[in-house]
Amino acid sequence: MPEAYRRTLIRQISQHAHSEIVGMLPEGNWITRAPSLKRKAALLAKVQDEGGHGLYLYAAAETLGIAREELLELLLAGRQKYSSIFNYPTLTWADIGVIGWLVDGAAIMNQIPLCRCSYGPYARAMIRICKEESFHQRQGFEIMLTLCRGTPAQKAMAQDALNRWWWPVLMMFGPPDQDSQHTDTAMRWKIKRFTNDELRQKFVDATVPQGHFLGLQFPDPELKFDTETGHWAFGPIDWAEFKRVIAGDGPCNRQRMAQRRAAHAAGAWVREAALAYAEKRRARAAATMSVAAE
Repeated sequence: MPEAYRRTLIRQISQHAHSEIVGMLPEGNWITRAPSLKRKAALLAKVQDEGGHGLYLYAAAETLGIAREELLELLLAGRQKYSSIFNYPTLTWADIGVIGWLVDGAAIMNQIPLCRCSYGPYARAMIRICKEESFHQRQGFEIMLTLCRGTPAQKAMAQDALNRWWWPVLMMFGPPDQDSQHTDTAMRWKIKRFTNDELRQKFVDATVPQGHFLGLQFPDPELKFDTETGHWAFGPIDWAEFKRVIAGDGPCNRQRMAQRRAAHAAGAWVREAALAYAEKRRARAAATMSVAAE
């Protein structure tokens, strides 16, 4: 394959994999504080799913001739990125609902077209990931619905979470098309099927009616339905904030990377034990084959 195509895939797949792994952190923060055993079990399963998604994606990247150990080293060294959305804090239980409803909803909008992308291993991994993400989105919406139908304090909590997460979620789709460095190339190679702005508009059109059903108000005074275009028009996005977070100056950038580095260091003995066990099994199998050959 063309080297530029390979490099583009490695960049996109690795960023996606890193996002799944780092994305476990803001939700894992609430596993022990979930309001019921049911919520705890569901959130634990969701975080476990995200770890699995990272595994699928690192495996897909390895088919391009790069080891996951190298990708993790690049992440921990700050030389590869993950989604900017995971640099925002989860302050209340409603944030877990918003992450499922909006963050996973945005991820689904972006990832479903990838099931038909031009690189087979990536496309096949995305099929299972999208199925599981759809459950995550429904789980988040159900949390928001419960809060909005609860006490005034619970609905206020849901509204506060929406106020804080709405604009960062819109930034998830990447910079506007005229400023995107990779969209044209990815579209030409059929890695991407839709541009950043097209996906962002599809997400807004799908999500605004859901928010209105919940009885919530979006933090955008310019949000209105355009009868001529058939789309929801929304106000300007603060791209300066997006660039600031991408550059490492978001609310939780340093915390997230410190957590990942600490977890990587703490898990060193597990990786060493797994490698030693694998080597022991290989040696035992080789010895068995040698005896059988004699």
